[in-house]
Amino acid sequence: MQTFSTSTLLLNIVLLLYLYGTSSNALYGSSSPVLQLTPNNFKSKVLNSNGVVLVEFFAPWCGHCKALTPIWEKAATVLKGVATVAALDADAHKSLAQEYGIQGFPTIKVFLPGKPPVDYQGARDAKAIANFASKQVKILLKERLDGKETGKSSGKSSEKSSEKSAPSASVELNSLNFDELVLKSKELWVVEFFAPWCGHCKKLAPEWKKASNNLKGKVKLGHVDCEADKSLMSRFNVEGFPTILVFGADKERPSIYEGARSASAIESFALEQLEINILPPEVTELTSQDIMEEKCGSAAICFVSFLPDILDSKAEGRNKYLELLLSVAEKFKTKPYSYVWAAAGKQPEFEKQVGVGGYGYPALVALNLKKKAYAPLRSAFERDQIIEFIREAGLGGKGNLALATTPEIVKTDPWDGKDGQILEEDEFSLEELMGEDSKESKDEL
Repeated sequence: MQTFSTSTLLLNIVLLLYLYGTSSNALYGSSSPVLQLTPNNFKSKVLNSNGVVLVEFFAPWCGHCKALTPIWEKAATVLKGVATVAALDADAHKSLAQEYGIQGFPTIKVFLPGKPPVDYQGARDAKAIANFASKQVKILLKERLDGKETGKSSGKSSEKSSEKSAPSASVELNSLNFDELVLKSKELWVVEFFAPWCGHCKKLAPEWKKASNNLKGKVKLGHVDCEADKSLMSRFNVEGFPTILVFGADKERPSIYEGARSASAIESFALEQLEINILPPEVTELTSQDIMEEKCGSAAICFVSFLPDILDSKAEGRNKYLELLLSVAEKFKTKPYSYVWAAAGKQPEFEKQVGVGGYGYPALVALNLKKKAYAPLRSAFERDQIIEFIREAGLGGKGNLALATTPEIVKTDPWDGKDGQILEEDEFSLEELMGEDSKESKDEL
């Protein structure tokens, strides 16, 4: 029987510890910009962090993890001082990985103060990762600017009770209204297909409600009871519950949402999809009451431009105004705003109601039909001034005025895109102008 000396045994133990340490840190060395996590520092570096933390759960033997390593390190370098980029060896720390439901490698989760982690499902390149992280930072900053507490315990009970009592903004959908509301809509829809008896659906319900309320005015959320309406279930090949489908620009080919079933994850995903699926902005001519109701009735703010008469600006000048308005609309395309225009004098009552006559043309008015208020642009009709005006309107506006009633829009023919033509007067003879009596008088003379 072979025997080992104490020194040999100690040497083997040291060697094993060395090999174990090398394998667990094989992807990221001590000089790596990536923060290396363990169960000992996970709480302090991630859960108690006041900023955004991106965590890669990896396994040293995973080929995809090895391929991600240089990209992850580059992202860590780019985001230094902006967000923390970290990594956890899920093979070495299985219990911690299991706590976060890690089933494959690499899995990337984003931790924000006071919120459950969000799955990162974007492209695996440094630019995409950095852009995603910067968006999360902006969301965090906006919440703080708006006065929302993050990671604090005070007021949580009252917030939870108010959340429970608040109605859900998720729209109840069925085979009778689905096509009209979703498929014919230009908006982004995220729709949950559920069954009332499904345990996972019941667990998702409060998160779905919270997400729908937080996304109100930005992304439409809806729900379909597949027990009550099986036709939609078969139409979209729904085989399990809950199934969440995303109806973006291509409404006939919805994609499946496979992220975490938490309100924060759904919100982050929906806002990302909003940027991807958003349709080009439009500046619509205001030629009927229907257009007023469609464009201005549902928008948070409707910006109405009154452009000079076609005889004053000609087609070239009018097109320049429309191009200017389109470029501004593009800048604010993620905002729930709409943009319409009318030619000078075509909507006289509307102009009078919002006091356009005193400012001349072109003129611009911010209109909020829900609050029955409006505000005129008092500065020059130029890009920088218009952008500043829209920003102020989005923050509540300055010098808002009361709107007595919803403007009555006169039905008019849309502009044909051509220059205006001056109507030539018919040439009349002296006799025709003065009448037959005058003719007789002239003959006598």
